Amino acid sequence: MKFHFNPTEGLIIVRAELIGPAASGTAQMALDTGATRTVVRSALLKAVGYNVEAAPESVEIATASGIERAPICAVDGIFALGLDRTALKVLCLDLPPAAEVDGLLGLDFLRGSVLNIDFRLGRLSLEV
Repeated sequence: MKFHFNPTEGLIIVRAELIGPAASGTAQMALDTGATRTVVRSALLKAVGYNVEAAPESVEIATASGIERAPICAVDGIFALGLDRTALKVLCLDLPPAAEVDGLLGLDFLRGSVLNIDFRLGRLSLEV
């Protein structure tokens, strides 16, 4: 599938659908090939029905503000860029209020596909 983005902007923003046990929600995610894991705002995970505080797993991660512990939630589904991932374990993280996104689509979401990014034309394509 092919998608367009503004090559003069700082981030490549992708619309994603997050499926939870109670509801689904739309998210604005930054495509981040430097992130090994997908990150979703805790508030969005709670809104679709996840109990972030009761997450059975967590991990320490390095952020710009230091080391933080982030709960891990296996989401029922996340759909973006024509890909549908189920049971993807995402990091629940409270992003800074100034962040213009609901999370980051990381390498774990993209694995098994071919991603091409053309910054001259503002196009990206993803093949499974």
